[in-house]
Amino acid sequence: MRPTSSLLAGTVLAISLLSAPSFAQTARTAETGQANAPDQEPAFENQTRAPLPGAMPEIRVDVVAACLPHLWAMEFLPDGRMLVTTKEGAMHVVSQDDGEAGPPIEGVPAVMSAGQGGLLDVALAPDFESSNRIYFSFSEPRDGGNGTSVASARLVEEDGGFALQDVTVVFRQMPTYDGDKHFGSRLVFGRQGELYVTVGERSDRRTRAGAQDLGSGFGKVFRIDAEGKPFSDNPFAARDGALPEIWSYGHRNLQSATLDGEGRLWTVEHGPRGGDELNRPEAGRNYGWPKATYGIEYSGGPVGEGITALAGTEQPVYYWDPVIGPSGMAFYDGDAIPEWKGAFLIGGLVSRGLVVLHMNGDTVVHEERVPLDARIRDVKIAPDGAVFAVTEPRGGGESTILRIVKAG
Repeated sequence: MRPTSSLLAGTVLAISLLSAPSFAQTARTAETGQANAPDQEPAFENQTRAPLPGAMPEIRVDVVAACLPHLWAMEFLPDGRMLVTTKEGAMHVVSQDDGEAGPPIEGVPAVMSAGQGGLLDVALAPDFESSNRIYFSFSEPRDGGNGTSVASARLVEEDGGFALQDVTVVFRQMPTYDGDKHFGSRLVFGRQGELYVTVGERSDRRTRAGAQDLGSGFGKVFRIDAEGKPFSDNPFAARDGALPEIWSYGHRNLQSATLDGEGRLWTVEHGPRGGDELNRPEAGRNYGWPKATYGIEYSGGPVGEGITALAGTEQPVYYWDPVIGPSGMAFYDGDAIPEWKGAFLIGGLVSRGLVVLHMNGDTVVHEERVPLDARIRDVKIAPDGAVFAVTEPRGGGESTILRIVKAG
């Protein structure tokens, strides 16, 4: 699994300025394709198709590791090695020195890997250097179906390999459902040790309503402690019939999440045909799905009543139509690519590269794209400020880990 030659390896990419679509704005924008719902209007300026920035860096892309199994997530270990999850249910440690993946880590529980299921996100506990504890999400097989679950374990290195010890499932999305789509899921630790868990609403028409139901675990952001318990100050902790772990609701399928420079949670969720959304989930807020959304059904018809705004629900900070297919997200606070300082970097499964959102406070002011000719499943920032992107094969095949730096 050594780095191999690639069209991307050692390539310098210069992002060209593209002309904007006539229906949206006169400024040059990264997205020039026809919207699926061209009659839908943004609620405020730069809510979609924000203009390109005036200065965009030339970047260099190198292959760190290739010929890897189908990956879903990665996390840096303190020594620079990379802990990765595979969709089929294995974990490995990958070395940056030679691009080699170690043997499968022992002790990983069984996963349901059909459809969009699998071994999903992984995060180091805030005290990892002393506890060796990790957290991971996965689509757990259960009686009557499956659901997104979160487990903790100690990652122990011995005899040239790794193993998970003291594996404990600390949280289960309920109810169990017999489906294979929209599991989410990202794990983000806040600055006070709180763990945010993002999940989907399981995709089907019959489960969508669960995103609006405070008694259902579908379509939510949860906020739990290291043992999986809700915080007493969670917004619905004292409400009868509501799940006390809920932080925010009305979400579709959240596969991107990160903290910003102030320690606040941001997410990007998959919309329908159009309508991928950037949000800053706040306690107790309703983000609309499926009652209000941008985009349309895959069949071409409206979603519900076809409305994009509804009293009591939040507007997205930003949305995309057509979709980018968001997965993986990082806040860039490094110095290696100064043009991206303070921007969000989002993996694009459909747009096949990085989406860079430049912010002014909580407002998107510019969007740029970094084409990588690959579906991007996860994005992480290395200690030296380099950007790492995990590619995903469509329909099976091998993954690659890319390192992105400024050219020169």
